[in-house]
Amino acid sequence: MATKPSATEFDVIVIGSGIGGMTTATALSRMDHKVLLLEQAQVIGGLTHSFSRNGFCWDVGLHYCGLFGHDQFAGRILDWLSGGTIKFHSIGTLYDVLHFPEGLDISVGRPAEAYKMELKDQFPGNAAEIDAYFEALQSAEEAAYMVGTERSLPEPFRSAHRWWNKSKIQRWACRTTGEVIDELISNPKLASVLSAQWGTYGGKPNEASFAFHGMVMGHYLEGAAYPVGGAASIAKGLVPVIEMAGGSVRAGTPVREILLENGKAVGVRTQSGEEFNAPTIVSAIGAGETVGRLLPEEIRQQPWIEEIASFKPSVCHFDLYLGFEGDIAKHGATRANHWFYESWDTNDGIWAGGDNEPFSMVFVSFSSLKNPVHNPGPTNKQTGDVMLLADWSSVAKFADGGSDEHPDEWSAFKQSVESRLLKFFKDKFPDLSPYIAFHELGTPLATAFFTGHNKGGFYGVETTPRRLLSDALNARTPLPGLFLTGQDVMSPGIAGALAGGMFSAAAIDPRIYQKLK
Repeated sequence: MATKPSATEFDVIVIGSGIGGMTTATALSRMDHKVLLLEQAQVIGGLTHSFSRNGFCWDVGLHYCGLFGHDQFAGRILDWLSGGTIKFHSIGTLYDVLHFPEGLDISVGRPAEAYKMELKDQFPGNAAEIDAYFEALQSAEEAAYMVGTERSLPEPFRSAHRWWNKSKIQRWACRTTGEVIDELISNPKLASVLSAQWGTYGGKPNEASFAFHGMVMGHYLEGAAYPVGGAASIAKGLVPVIEMAGGSVRAGTPVREILLENGKAVGVRTQSGEEFNAPTIVSAIGAGETVGRLLPEEIRQQPWIEEIASFKPSVCHFDLYLGFEGDIAKHGATRANHWFYESWDTNDGIWAGGDNEPFSMVFVSFSSLKNPVHNPGPTNKQTGDVMLLADWSSVAKFADGGSDEHPDEWSAFKQSVESRLLKFFKDKFPDLSPYIAFHELGTPLATAFFTGHNKGGFYGVETTPRRLLSDALNARTPLPGLFLTGQDVMSPGIAGALAGGMFSAAAIDPRIYQKLK
């Protein structure tokens, strides 16, 4: 039996507590709105939450962030949202190392001029092209923010904004990363280097909009940082703000449907049958998940809903979580992340699940070394992870109950992937092998279960030009009372989801635009 409150208790209900949902909820709380934040998992934070095993602790979705300095965009926003309680710490001059065949290693670091010099040292005959690429990167980043700004604007301002900025948006947002880089760069190996970090936003170079590439790569150019205390510190800093404004944050409360009345979103019903009402409903669980799971069947033929439903989910992933005991920094572990490519084809970085199919691209990170307050304890516990981007087809037969129907096959498959990733890691970091005390594999099925992402697509919907330019992903939906927030409103990743959260909050309360200047 459903429980109905006697009156509307909240001004806004936000579904999903990832960084996008928490940002929208906290920003509105700062403007004295009473917000109810509902999360299906038992822990608040979405892909910014942490988990522990045998005394080791890992962040599930955050490896590094750009623009989180106190004088940078995301840092200023978080300072305002949290009252300065969330701190980010630089991970150092270098934040990525790219490893290619033939022994070519590229160190990616700050400032941008240092990275340019590194590239010009490796590719001296392409110096002018490298300069042209960085100019394009900056312009594409500006184009991406223009599109993001439009996502929160009402008509006629949105159309006027698009008309005024049409040339720049079309030049960079309408073409793929591969198309732009091929136009600018004549050296195929340099082209591979410049597209190698696409895993930070989940779109292969031949598919993703160059504006996404420009936005994400551009936001790292002045360095990368990591939250002091780990990713869970973000929820610890934001949740009290929501509650102090009279709101409520509830974990373990999955939403079954968004309630409509006279064609307007007016509330939600949880899986347990509890109902909550508010004049404004915000979904932070992903645009595809929102229209496919929470809206009634009878309205799913509306054009904006059909367009969102037509987008494919982004890439999924396996993640091997490693626990070490010992001084790993002395034996090859670094605060910088490592991208390993087994070929020069950066489009060939998604594993399809074949037994004999090589791991073309693997990402390695040592999270505990980035956290300045990490306590290693008496046995010097440290953590890292080995991530493999994958296609959902790799686990499709085990989804929707398939793992329960074929438990032995599923167990053998997981063991095979785990063993192969462990061997890969030991081959790349042989001196760290003796210090591995624990390992556990995370799978796309686990991501889909814990976060609710369709087909484990942890970066939201596809990163194509069509997605970036789609009006169906505006913060304010055509359904009165319903708003979208998070990655799909802006761009994939932590900073993109935070920006999407702010744009959504501004669409609800325009006073928040002042914080976006």
